[in-house]
Amino acid sequence: MGRMRALPSLLAVVLGLCSGAAAADPEQVLVGSKRFTESYILGEIVARTAARAGAEAVHRPGLGNTAVVLEALKVGAIDVYPEYLGTLQKEILQLPDGATEAQMRQALAERGLAYGVPLGFSNGYALATTAAQARALSLRSLGDLRNHPDLGIALSQEFLGRADGWPGLAARYRLPQRPAGIDHGVAYEALASGRIAVTDIYTTDAKIAELGLAVLRDDAGFFPRYDAVLLYRADLPERAPAAWRAIGGLAGRIDTDRMIAMNGDAELRGQPFTTIAEAFVAGDAPAGAPASRAGLWARLAGPDLGRLTREHVGLVAASVAIAVLLGVPLGAVAASRRRLGQGIFAVAGVLQTIPSLALLAVLIPLLGRIGAVPAVVALSLYAVLPIVRNTATGLLEVPEGLKLAGTALGMTRLQRWRLVDVPLAAPVMLAGIKTATVLTVGTATIAAFIGAGGYGERIVQGLALNDSAALWAGAIPSAALALLTQGVFEVLERWLVARR
Repeated sequence: MGRMRALPSLLAVVLGLCSGAAAADPEQVLVGSKRFTESYILGEIVARTAARAGAEAVHRPGLGNTAVVLEALKVGAIDVYPEYLGTLQKEILQLPDGATEAQMRQALAERGLAYGVPLGFSNGYALATTAAQARALSLRSLGDLRNHPDLGIALSQEFLGRADGWPGLAARYRLPQRPAGIDHGVAYEALASGRIAVTDIYTTDAKIAELGLAVLRDDAGFFPRYDAVLLYRADLPERAPAAWRAIGGLAGRIDTDRMIAMNGDAELRGQPFTTIAEAFVAGDAPAGAPASRAGLWARLAGPDLGRLTREHVGLVAASVAIAVLLGVPLGAVAASRRRLGQGIFAVAGVLQTIPSLALLAVLIPLLGRIGAVPAVVALSLYAVLPIVRNTATGLLEVPEGLKLAGTALGMTRLQRWRLVDVPLAAPVMLAGIKTATVLTVGTATIAAFIGAGGYGERIVQGLALNDSAALWAGAIPSAALALLTQGVFEVLERWLVARR
């Protein structure tokens, strides 16, 4: 009987321990965002809202364009990111005009995804020009562009290829222009300075009013509605219920004016994304007052310099090490078997021609993650060619007489390769590794587009905000690291030559 009486107490202790263990293991929410101002801000707001609910919330900002961030969501590298209904319908799901909400939800469910939490505003695509240009050329609607076939139009790269972008727009309005590509972050400056005449805009961009731009009417109703929502993995509400309830509380809280004001805080008034998001989550009024942006030298020596340097050096070191492990044996094969060598050089050369962001977008679903792993794989593939080429060249330049002498001394082929061929070819081989390393230092800045860090973080944010100081704060350390790397390799080359 005493044991029976003790049983409820024992169960209570066990349940208490279990609940304590659960409480010690907080919910985790990984938030992503695209590479433009509004997405950065919304991503920060979602992450901070989840954190306030007790979750371990991580924001992985600036994950390239829609294709990259969507792949990150599909493979589980992130759980949620801000998206727009028009992009969902046209670009992601490729549904026809008039598609219903039920059709969209069903198509997403088949991919393990869902959307919800309408934030309260719409941010659509439009084309704009300066007020002076609009008056001079009588540009009021998109159809008026037909009367000016030579007009200089430059559009963001994503808009040029989207289903709801230029191809469909040009077909609907029968537009004859062939627009050039331009990064959205610098398009406004190019438009204001007269270098381009028309560009695509987001309708909540703060610079529309700042520059007094004329937005061309979509008379034919080509663009769908772009209500801001959250696109998320369907199991997120179950995995992180408390965080999801808090995130759901964002529904309807951001109207168009507030979003434009927050975009302006970042782009016009120099407020950091984190400050803007924290003010919103805390319920504070918009900042409004300009912030004093740090100068270039302060940016260069910012508190994140040590972390970015470690990440950048780590990416370069890992990538080049893998490229050496691949390139040296392949170069040796290419030197000994000429026909096979032609195929090796061809494959390595083709890898060099693949656009970096395209390769990263392909690697994310293949590897099932974002961050350092796909970045290192991509950088390793780009670094292989100079190592293969110089290894083959160095081995082929070893005098035939010395090879025969080694054989005459009784060396096996492997011994001769290790003791004669490689030492004599080492300076040329090292020069290939130097070239690969220096190139990788610069190329590693693309890693920031998939959340792998490095100096590219500053460059990506600088592009989003059209902030030249941020761009230089990322470019200068990268260039300095490349020069330092080249200097180290030149010392090694002189040491090798002295030993010969």
